[in-house]
Amino acid sequence: MIGGRRPLTGRKLGDRRIKVDRPHTPYFRYTGPGQLTAKAAASVPATRPGRLWARVKAITLGRPLASEEEIGERLAKKQALAIFSSDAISSSAYATEEIILAFILAGSAAAALNWSLPIAIAIAGLLAVVAFSYRQVCIAYPSGGGSYSVSKANFGRIPSLVAASALLVDYNLTAAVSTSSAVEQIVSAFPGLDSVRVGIGVSAILLITIANLRGVREAGNIFAVPTYLFLFGALVMIAIGIYRVLILGEHGVPPPAMVSATANTAGGVSIFILLRAFASGAVALTGTEAIATGVPAFKPPESKNAATTLLAMAGILAVLFVGITFLATSYAIYPMENPKQTVIAQVARTSFGDGVAFYAFQAATALLLFLAANTSFAAFPRLAAVLGEDGFFPRQFSFRGDRLAFSTGIVVLGLVAASLVVAAGGSTHALIPLYAVGVFIDFTISQAGMIRHWLRTHAPGWRYRLVVNAVGCAITAVVAVVVTSVKAPTSLVVIALIPTLVASMLFIRRQYDGQATELEVRTDQVFVGPHREQRVVIPVNGINRAVVQAVNFGRSLTGDIRAVYVSDDDEEAAKLRTRWERQFPGVPLVWVESPYRALVGPVVAYLDVLDRAWPPDKESPTTIVVLPEYVARHWWDRVLYNQTAKRLKAALIGREHTVIADVPYRRPH
Repeated sequence: MIGGRRPLTGRKLGDRRIKVDRPHTPYFRYTGPGQLTAKAAASVPATRPGRLWARVKAITLGRPLASEEEIGERLAKKQALAIFSSDAISSSAYATEEIILAFILAGSAAAALNWSLPIAIAIAGLLAVVAFSYRQVCIAYPSGGGSYSVSKANFGRIPSLVAASALLVDYNLTAAVSTSSAVEQIVSAFPGLDSVRVGIGVSAILLITIANLRGVREAGNIFAVPTYLFLFGALVMIAIGIYRVLILGEHGVPPPAMVSATANTAGGVSIFILLRAFASGAVALTGTEAIATGVPAFKPPESKNAATTLLAMAGILAVLFVGITFLATSYAIYPMENPKQTVIAQVARTSFGDGVAFYAFQAATALLLFLAANTSFAAFPRLAAVLGEDGFFPRQFSFRGDRLAFSTGIVVLGLVAASLVVAAGGSTHALIPLYAVGVFIDFTISQAGMIRHWLRTHAPGWRYRLVVNAVGCAITAVVAVVVTSVKAPTSLVVIALIPTLVASMLFIRRQYDGQATELEVRTDQVFVGPHREQRVVIPVNGINRAVVQAVNFGRSLTGDIRAVYVSDDDEEAAKLRTRWERQFPGVPLVWVESPYRALVGPVVAYLDVLDRAWPPDKESPTTIVVLPEYVARHWWDRVLYNQTAKRLKAALIGREHTVIADVPYRRPH
């Protein structure tokens, strides 16, 4: 135990007591023999710039959270529906438009009015299959990780990394596509903002990144409001539209230019065009995986809550997607470019009129789409953390920040998503060809893994669950082939990127495995003391307080100690040697003359000479290079000091049988 006892005597007879000094109390909590638990004060930076930065982080992100507070950061189902489902739900804002655009680009615009709704219904059926399939994943793998965890447990390393790579690509595209679509909703209401669409998108991603760095629960609170506002507005819009179409008999008429441009193709539609439209509308399914990936973020019972939320999300998305497509085809709505008018904006204007309700709905839609990117910010860092724990990603991705969020993954996703928005010029349609390819590959691998899981475990109800996953696997495999084929050659970029990511992750794992092998210690070894001799070498530039402190430190380590002075000035070296012998008796000074004015090279060469001079029949000693360093008081002074020490340290790191010891000297206040 840290502390001491001091007897105290009072003024009265028998007034004697013992005062126990516990200097660790402000910083640590004593939790057992040889065990202390750090308090918040122990993490407070000691320097003024460090304290200032900590204050800025506290204001921006909130106070640091202790690990035991993690359970308080878990999400209830209502919060989880907002934070994990915003991407899937918001895809209803642009999935219908992508179906119609597929017909227009194929020269069959008039056919869009006849075929868009059946395609939307087919995609909703596919959504039901995928949702029921992933419900099994939530139940069978409550630790999260989604398809990566499923394929790792059932297929091994390579298939699991393929699934993870597909997901990583899709999460980055999700953030970029959602943000770009949100900007287009704003431009549809305010065309004058079209010139700054990229700036709006990048700024939104920055704000989402900061919100997620504040923690999962706070992000859920922030995102719940716009999600439910959009749901309310969209359901009201669909109800009004259905009433006007089915009860009042209102219908739209296609623009004359659109009719004349497609008069020759209205009679029939090729299978290829239908498949292209289906593949374009399949973007509605992106985000379904996120809940299965983030199961540990739910409040207990995690699996049940995640499965329930997944089905609720699928049901809501199906209603919105089919409802908006029904209204768009009934109103004969096509996307417009000059001025920019999205399909959902035109549906809202037709249902609500060009008044306050329309602008309020557009605001809610844009806000939801901005925040739909948060699905990726919730799922990507968790998947990256799982990969980091398994050694396929840098370990930094598995570390939680001050607010218990996986900060590294959040920041990296923000940077990549912002870069994609800039590269695409803020255009949703420019990113869509890359979208949904990876997610259907991932769906297929995951469902195949679940088939093997049920065949291997025979868990209760395994036959029913096996059928569900088998049907899901077959359908998503076909869709993956269709989506990749009809979106070629652009989709091939994702196909090429996946093996690149797999190779990178295998390389990282090989590096970690190699390091572990190098550092491995046999369990039967017992270490009772130094197993080899050691010597101390101190590079000096003169005699000063930093050097004195370094010499005293070296003396405490061993009696084999020497200082090395590199100079090309004979007179100065002679003066230093005379003074050194007087002030440091027993510590020899080795003067290395350097006619080429080099400093680092001669010191390293001197260490090499010491090693070669050691008797070959004896084990080489450990050389401790003690570096005196003056600690400047101000950051602007640091460029003036210790530059040679830094260069010497860089040259010695990794040298065999060499230890580098920094001995900092700070002038007392």
